Amino acid sequence: MTTRVAAIAVAVAGLAIATYLTVVHYTGGDPVCAIAHGCATVQQSSYAKLAGIPVAVLGLAGYVAILATLVKDTETTRSLAALLAISGLAFSAWLTYVEIWELEAICIWCVASAICMTLLAGLATTRLLRAPAH
Repeated sequence: MTTRVAAIAVAVAGLAIATYLTVVHYTGGDPVCAIAHGCATVQQSSYAKLAGIPVAVLGLAGYVAILATLVKDTETTRSLAALLAISGLAFSAWLTYVEIWELEAICIWCVASAICMTLLAGLATTRLLRAPAH
């Protein structure tokens, strides 16, 4: 499996998670969660929005943008994919900090998304660095 195909698979998984959390946000429900109230605590916190935009929507946009960069295989798209994935990883790291230290609650969906973004950052960076020089 190529790194590009693997990145597409991981980005689709991340997109599914972000889509689920976006739907839950806009329907006003609580996410299904294996950890008692952890997901609801995170989803309903003041940290669940950034500049008035739900974090789930930001994740959705991020995964769509990464998928868009994976459509073509050029130096520019490889660079953009790595930039977006590394930025997403940094944002996920901050959100994980918030979950653990500020909210003292863990959302399994957020953890799964952070894992997806970590894998994407690694795959996109590997893809960029292994690309043939022109």
